[in-house]
Amino acid sequence: MNRALRLLRRRLISSIPVLLIVIVGAFFLLELAPGDAADAYLLSIGGGDPALVQALRQSYGLEGSTLSRLWLYLTSLARFDLGWSVTFNRPIAGLIAERLPNTLWLMVGAVGLSFTAGSLLGIVAGSKPGSWRDRLLSTGSLALYAVPSFWLGLVLIVLFSVQLRWFPTSGIETIASGKQGLARARDIAWHLALPVAALGLIYLALFLRMMRAGMAEAWRQDYALAARARGIGPARIAVFHIARNALLPLVTMLGLHAASMLGGSVVIESVFAIPGFGRLAQEAVAGRDAPLLTGIILVSAVLVILVNLAVDMAYAFLDPRVGANEVVA
Repeated sequence: MNRALRLLRRRLISSIPVLLIVIVGAFFLLELAPGDAADAYLLSIGGGDPALVQALRQSYGLEGSTLSRLWLYLTSLARFDLGWSVTFNRPIAGLIAERLPNTLWLMVGAVGLSFTAGSLLGIVAGSKPGSWRDRLLSTGSLALYAVPSFWLGLVLIVLFSVQLRWFPTSGIETIASGKQGLARARDIAWHLALPVAALGLIYLALFLRMMRAGMAEAWRQDYALAARARGIGPARIAVFHIARNALLPLVTMLGLHAASMLGGSVVIESVFAIPGFGRLAQEAVAGRDAPLLTGIILVSAVLVILVNLAVDMAYAFLDPRVGANEVVA
């Protein structure tokens, strides 16, 4: 436990400069982008005179220099204030608190589906490399990985929503249903079935191939050969000896793909009309709402850091040498 706490503390301390770099970099990149919230508003109403432009820029806090506005933003973050959205005319923290849970449910479901099913199918494929099961699963995973997520989502909608009418076509839950408790949870799960499948199946193929490659490599290791020499059955060797070591690169891959999965949720939320974090980012870009977009980038960076912290803890559990080496260092 002490070793895990030391590793966690080191990771948290190292994440502070990462967040600062993300905040400053996002702020300056958005400053370099053409247009601002005042331009977006004028475009929506068909233009305006210079006096209106000046009033809008003053109202939106766009009059000061870039460095002064960056300093004001950093001091606001120090007070845990993400600022004010000029598009929605409300605090950014409230907007993110409303939209973020929908994206988290989508990501958690996709990660659970892809990691669990990918690991199990990878064990099946890697337990007998070169067999018909291995070739079938490897070919299927390669074909699935080549499919774009938005196209897969549209196919799932046409097949399971339009043709078979098993699942709803869009949304996160039934509008004005009045459901509470377990009934509402079932309704949300019913709506998330197809989005989770569309996002998770792509990464399922990736994890399957990674697990299969790790299993195939582990079969040639000395400990696997020694276990076979002791008369242990192939199934027991695959599950209790090889699978744990093959999981190590899979856990690493999970942390590396956390950011890409968060980005992929933007596409899936657009296809299934889910009011989540990705849709909020899309609306912020359309409205050129720099404070809202900066807050979204900041929260996204925090999520990725937290996922990688969990991955580091899992990696230290699977391979105690990782945490021990860092603590000694």
